Amino acid sequence: MNMYCKGVRCLIKSRFYPKIKQNNKNYKYEITLSIGGNIGSKAQIIKRFNNLYFALTKDKRFFVLKSSPIIKNAAFGYTEQADFLNAVLKLKTSLYAGEILKIMQNYEKKFGRKRSFKNAPRTLDIDLVNFSAKTKQSQRLRLPHPQAHTRLSVILPLALIGEIL
Repeated sequence: MNMYCKGVRCLIKSRFYPKIKQNNKNYKYEITLSIGGNIGSKAQIIKRFNNLYFALTKDKRFFVLKSSPIIKNAAFGYTEQADFLNAVLKLKTSLYAGEILKIMQNYEKKFGRKRSFKNAPRTLDIDLVNFSAKTKQSQRLRLPHPQAHTRLSVILPLALIGEIL
């Protein structure tokens, strides 16, 4: 299925994207993660997304509720780089936002993420976009994510699973 929408190139389905599961666990919070990557082939990036999904389903601290289809879209910020693949995940957890941030940064490292400069190409980027509609302002974390509502890489995947920011 192809879809053209200012920077969005196409929709891609894979083993775990899209997927919707019934919540059968009691967790306190619902969170939204935005994931992306543009280093490697399309198959390599999708494999990282699938591996992340699988790792999160095995991680007892989380319950994966939904995943969107993957979209291919133009890079923003630093535009002299390859197109990105992006998707969103809705999860349940009882962890606090700061703990989630640390865990997601560890997952990024596990998948080879290096932070060279702002908006640099990356193997895997995981952003905590929303945390049960709560707000947080700190040096390390701002919730909801300050640019999420302006990024098609977040808005479109959310819309495809019937969610809004």
